Amino acid sequence: MTAVAIAEAGREARRTALILAASQAIIGSAAPIAISVGGLAGHYLLGSDKSLATAPITGFNVGVALGALPAAAIIRRLGQRDGFMTGTIVTALGGLIATLALFQASFWLFAFGLLVIGIGGAFVQQFRFAAADNAPSEFKARAISFVLAGGIVTAILGPQIVIFTRELFAPVMFAGSFASILVLAAVGAAILSLLRIPPKATGKAEITDSDARPLSEIVTRPRFVAALFCAVGSYALMSFVMTGAPLAMVGCGLSTDDATLGISWHVMAMFAPSFFTGSLIYRFGAERIVATGLVLLVGCAVVALSGLALWQFWTALILLGLGWNFGFIGATAMVADSYRPSEKGKVQGFHDFVLFGSVAFASLMSGAVYNAWGWEMLNWIIFPVTVLCFVALGVLKMTSARPTSA
Repeated sequence: MTAVAIAEAGREARRTALILAASQAIIGSAAPIAISVGGLAGHYLLGSDKSLATAPITGFNVGVALGALPAAAIIRRLGQRDGFMTGTIVTALGGLIATLALFQASFWLFAFGLLVIGIGGAFVQQFRFAAADNAPSEFKARAISFVLAGGIVTAILGPQIVIFTRELFAPVMFAGSFASILVLAAVGAAILSLLRIPPKATGKAEITDSDARPLSEIVTRPRFVAALFCAVGSYALMSFVMTGAPLAMVGCGLSTDDATLGISWHVMAMFAPSFFTGSLIYRFGAERIVATGLVLLVGCAVVALSGLALWQFWTALILLGLGWNFGFIGATAMVADSYRPSEKGKVQGFHDFVLFGSVAFASLMSGAVYNAWGWEMLNWIIFPVTVLCFVALGVLKMTSARPTSA
């Protein structure tokens, strides 16, 4: 490949990553809408027994997990651009169902609508892999970071949409917020239409490839196992602690505003480093960045267990967000290096199915663990999980000298 061709490939990879980041910022805003008001809307729809109020949020998380494998298969079949466009339709359908459910005061239809939004979110989760797949090796990690940096906009846009639309169709509360998801999906689809995916990167070219290994062979290799352990550990711990943090802050006598601002700092810490995490991975290696993320997660637990002052909650949440960023982006870069082009659909789908299934379980267990054993236990659990991740990285290091075919 000539120098001109290499430069052109780099420019095209940056263009693809920026388009995916912009679309992630718009379509991805459906997630904070669903999570921030899903429980409130569930509370609004239920009668005197409010014990299932957060079930719609669980439905959203389950939808992301259930949609992982079908989303990967559809993208592989249709190609990345058309597959992602299909995802915007699914997201819009979920927003429509949730909106109609609120007008009909149907709790279970609303929960189903959030599950469908979650399935649409499974397509959005594939954006980071698409950015890496269409980038030169030296730009893969930065491409992933670019896409996840769109989460900064998402963290701001989603809550603002809720604030301005929750009473749009009063007295039917929150219907406007979920109706806005249809607009987000349309704008996101328009942005995705600008994608120019090279033919060699589309799913259609992969179907006839004969060099693909069985999934069982790929997912048992040390590099993939370590990447999956660290991705699940980073993401599930983040969801587990973040979900319980507002309950703990309010339970300790802090205000709801204190809890909300703490989560805002946490979300910013999750996504703001994405502008340079990719460069750090390129310079120091994905494994070292993942290990740094795990250390930051341990730091979160240490600070949280040291006391119950406001600064301790906020500092712990910031460290939690930073740990997620380094751990998850680094692990994603490791996954992207563990398969051949002909294998990416099934490997990515399997990875996200396990990942978001674990995240859904973690979010479910957070409230139960907090109610049974308190805030301290949520943080003590960080230690054994991070130890398992470090063990996986250690095994990978010991086997890294062996030749691989990936």
